[in-house]
Amino acid sequence: MTATTATTAALEPHGGHEREIRTELAACYRLMPRFGMTDLIYTHVSARLPGAQGHFLLNPYGLLFNEITASSLVEVDAEGDVVGDSEWGVNHAGYVIHSAILDARDDVNCVLHTHTRAGVAVSALACGLLPISQHALLFHDRIGYHDYEGFACDLDERKRLAADLGDDDALILRNHGLITVGRSVGAAFVTMYTLEMACKAQIDAMRTGAELVVPSAEVCEATARQFTRDEDSSTFDLAWDALVRQLDREEPDYRD
Repeated sequence: MTATTATTAALEPHGGHEREIRTELAACYRLMPRFGMTDLIYTHVSARLPGAQGHFLLNPYGLLFNEITASSLVEVDAEGDVVGDSEWGVNHAGYVIHSAILDARDDVNCVLHTHTRAGVAVSALACGLLPISQHALLFHDRIGYHDYEGFACDLDERKRLAADLGDDDALILRNHGLITVGRSVGAAFVTMYTLEMACKAQIDAMRTGAELVVPSAEVCEATARQFTRDEDSSTFDLAWDALVRQLDREEPDYRD
């Protein structure tokens, strides 16, 4: 959980999309407290920046998520150095985790990491995520697991993180938390929302001590494919757009 601080490198533009990316990422940070997906200042969401190999945006280390604005997001280069003038550094573990995935997955433009109570609880269960809710079936045979290695400060861990995620859009960090990825900020957020709902439902069901009902393997796979069709047809985008409209009504300063 150490911080990487700013260098004196000049801030370079990354094309006309940078402002849009900053705004989308700031929206994600503002939405996470609304859904109980924060751990003080200790988790992070990244978004890839176009036009500069390996550069991405992270949260300023030290701000609560409901303080973050589009302009306060910090640009990080491929070596983990902060680009431009900023009074804030970034969480070094955030650099390790996000650079690992963004470097390995050209199809991913956003990486979201959480330490929620339900997510950590499921990460500590030997059974992992169970296919016992509709939310969980999005991830049927489509989620990876990464064994705990301590705070993610070792650059060598990056290759193991990337390998354990593989081609999936979700990763459970054992004894640690959750990761989701997406082609966009919205896709990564809605995927995390779905995973979080699945973890909450599992912990609630297991707490009763009653026998769990598990759908057949055929139904699990068919439902996972239905989710894939929904994602491909922009259902996730519709949900994200609705959330952004709510933010624009209630917290428009995230765009600053």
